Amino acid sequence: MSLQVEKLEKNMAKLTIETSAEDLEKAIENAYQKQKKQISIPGFRKGKVPRQMVEKMYGKEVFYEDAANELIPDAYDKAMEECEEDIVSSPKIEVTQIEAGKPFVFTALVALKPEVKLGKYKGVKIDKIDSEVTDEEVDAEINRERENNARNITVEDRPVKDGDMTTLDFEGFVDGVAFEGGKGENYPLTIGSGAFIPGFEEQLVGAEIGKEVEVKVTFPEDYQAENLKGKDAVFKCTVKEIKEKELPELDDEFASEVSEFETMAEYREDVKKNLAEKKEKDAKNAREEAAVQAAVEASEMEIPDAMLETQQKQMVDEFAQRITMQGLSMEQYFQFTGTNYQKMVEQVKPQAEERIKARLVLEAVAAAEKIEATEEEYEKELETMAEVYQMEVSKVRDLMGEKEKKNMMQDLAVRKAAEFIAENAEESKE
Repeated sequence: MSLQVEKLEKNMAKLTIETSAEDLEKAIENAYQKQKKQISIPGFRKGKVPRQMVEKMYGKEVFYEDAANELIPDAYDKAMEECEEDIVSSPKIEVTQIEAGKPFVFTALVALKPEVKLGKYKGVKIDKIDSEVTDEEVDAEINRERENNARNITVEDRPVKDGDMTTLDFEGFVDGVAFEGGKGENYPLTIGSGAFIPGFEEQLVGAEIGKEVEVKVTFPEDYQAENLKGKDAVFKCTVKEIKEKELPELDDEFASEVSEFETMAEYREDVKKNLAEKKEKDAKNAREEAAVQAAVEASEMEIPDAMLETQQKQMVDEFAQRITMQGLSMEQYFQFTGTNYQKMVEQVKPQAEERIKARLVLEAVAAAEKIEATEEEYEKELETMAEVYQMEVSKVRDLMGEKEKKNMMQDLAVRKAAEFIAENAEESKE
């Protein structure tokens, strides 16, 4: 494998990667071996057609695509190990030469980590952040705990009202025909949560258990499914169960049940103390965020489009993983929210750009101030991970290769750089 790097404008580069003719031949043979059982040519038993005969019938290039797909991932990974540039995007691959008996050549268009021209990052001005706890905040926290300890009472003698937790079956129809993705059974829905298409939940208010009701909605004109854009739809819904919350009284009995204290006065004081600790921590994070943002605004850098696109897709993929863990597929999410993958990618663009800029500035500050993570900090991070994943620290350590350790050490250094900027910031007294 050989690699050539050509730097382009706007922090882009073209990598030309070449593998040997022998490697290409092996990949073509592998493609033939995988496909031959499905190949049928008159005069030969199925799966017994010689490769030469297949290539004569369909052309020598018949196995090229599969061979390329086999070669590219491994060759690109090896090129990344050899390349001295800091690549910060997914590659855009283009095959430039594929012919039996000749080397296999492809290019990868990638973004390179841009240089940062640091501005002022020591002594940046930030607004004062208030961390005082008010009585209203204490009341709100106690009421949240009250909500958490509410009993869910099954209701059978009245129809659905706003705020109810329902279980329902539904199926959607457009022009009398059921459409894909529009059906659900035993689906939990809290009325007023806004989880479904606007207008859907409101029409369930008044529905009675076991009686089918029709909910009429109109899909948005920019809906992701072409066949549903702007269409009127009817959902046939049947509420199978209704539950409502019954809140406990705010008295000493409540305090003793939800805390280690015997009276509401003691419990309230403890809530205030915990809120103060949380607000101070939140204020610290907010000061840090504001200080880093000020340092970012004072700095200069040119973000390659490919780097930004990669970050956007990564953020959407992270979101997809989170909702999948909650039992909802992205297809269902798109169906209920009227959005699609490309729209989400575009929606996160501002946040993606902010995330990239902050990271680049923090890395530059860490380098300028010679901020590095220590082995002790690395070990402490491993202990935290072990606690989160309920594993032995030694097992977590064993899972960490050199690359993973390097990335974690860099993350820790970046975190310390953020703390450094915040500690050196000047907070206004207003």
